[in-house]
Amino acid sequence: MTETAADLARRLAAHAEDVCRHYLSNGCREGRTWRVGDVDNTPGRSLCVQLAATSTSAAGRWIDFATGEHGDLLDLIAQARHLDAFRDVLDEARRFLGLPETIASQPANPRVAIRSPEAARRLFAAAKTIRGTIAETYLRNRGIVDTGNITALRFHAQCWHRAHDGAPREIWPALIAAVTDLHGHVVGVQRTWLARDGSGKAPLATPRRAMGQLAGNGVRFGALQSAPAQSGVMAAGEGLETMLALRQILPAMPMVAALSASHLAMLSLHPGLRRLYVARDNDRAGHHGADKLAARARTDSIEALLLTPCNDDFNTDLNALGREALTASLRAQLAPEDAVRLLGVEHRSD
Repeated sequence: MTETAADLARRLAAHAEDVCRHYLSNGCREGRTWRVGDVDNTPGRSLCVQLAATSTSAAGRWIDFATGEHGDLLDLIAQARHLDAFRDVLDEARRFLGLPETIASQPANPRVAIRSPEAARRLFAAAKTIRGTIAETYLRNRGIVDTGNITALRFHAQCWHRAHDGAPREIWPALIAAVTDLHGHVVGVQRTWLARDGSGKAPLATPRRAMGQLAGNGVRFGALQSAPAQSGVMAAGEGLETMLALRQILPAMPMVAALSASHLAMLSLHPGLRRLYVARDNDRAGHHGADKLAARARTDSIEALLLTPCNDDFNTDLNALGREALTASLRAQLAPEDAVRLLGVEHRSD
C-alpha cells in the first residue's frame, strides 16, 4: 500500500532527530528540540525543530525564527534539498525511510510546497501599492518616511495567518515585500502582519514570515530594482527596515535586504559589482553573516566595506540618533568618492 503524504510526515516525525542529523547536520540537540541556523544547514540557532510532541506543538514541526518560515518534516526536506516538485519530496522522504519509491501519478490537487515561488507571486500580485495605506503608516512609525519608487513593497488588506496547522486561520493586514533574484524575477515574499491601525506589528507570536526561494535572493530597492547602478556600488543587509532606514540617508544607492543573517551570508552578487557595503546588525549572528558575505565578495575581487550601526541596527540608529547623526556616522564609513557622490559633501576622517 502506498503511503500518503500524511503517513510519510508521521513516519518522519517518529524519527525527527534522525531526520535532523541527516539533513541539518550542522545543528545540535537542545532538550526536546534541534537547533540550526536555517534549512540550508548553516550553523546557528534560528531554526528550531520539535523532536518530541508537547502540549502546543507536534513532533517534527519546525520554525525559522529569523524568517518566520515553518512547516513539517516534508517541508523541511523540500527546502533542505531544494525540491519544488511534490513527487520528488515524497520520493526523497521514502528514500530516507527505506521505503520503495512510487511511480504513481500525482494527485489532482497536490499540496503546494511552502517554498513555491508561484504561491509567492500570486500573493504579491494580489497586493496593491502601499501609498495611503496602514503599511505606509507602519513604516512612518519606524522613521521610514521616504518610500517613493519602491516597487518591491505592497499592501494586502486581508492576508491569511495561521499560528500552526491545527490553528484557525485569521485575517490581518500585511506589508508584502517581494523577494527577487538577480534577474528581477519574484521568487518569494516576506509578509509582515500589521496592527489594524498600522501602529506596529500585529499581536501574533510570529508576525513576520517569508515564503518562496530565499537563499541567494532578497528584497531589492534603489536606483535599479534588479542590478547595481552604473557605478557598480550597492549595499546589502539583513532586515527590511534596516535597509529602508539606510535608504533614508542614501536614497541613490541600490540596496538589498536578505531577511536574515544566514541568508545575508548566502546572497548572490551581481556580475560587474565593484564595491559592496555590508550593513551588519550588532549581534553575533549579524556579525557572522556580514563577515561571511564580505569575505565571499573579496574572493570575487569585489571591494567589501562593513557599515556598523551605533545601536543594534540602522533602523534603531535612525530613530534614536536622528537623520543628522546617522548621516555623520555613515559619512565616516563610506569610501571618500561615495561620500561625495551620495551625500554631496566632502568625506572627513577626523
